[in-house]
Amino acid sequence: MIALRIYVSGIVQGVGYRAFSRRVANSYGLSGYVRNLPDGRVELFVQGDRDVVWSFLKELMDGPPGGRVDSMEVIKEVPRNEERDFTIKY
Repeated sequence: MIALRIYVSGIVQGVGYRAFSRRVANSYGLSGYVRNLPDGRVELFVQGDRDVVWSFLKELMDGPPGGRVDSMEVIKEVPRNEERDFTIKY
């Protein structure tokens, strides 16, 4: 199992990016969360099987219709036992 913190920049707020990422994460059976940041980026924490997490990252690059991903910063994290589902944080 791996865990990553991801910061996504571009047109990622107000376009359904959080709902999109939750839907994709749930389809892969991943756990973690997604939230908007005050600076216009979206932050995700995701954990799961390495190959599945990398497939998830590829889909995050596309994003939802109306959105645009300009860059992603990916940081390795320590997996957390308390994360069971993939949720949207407000």
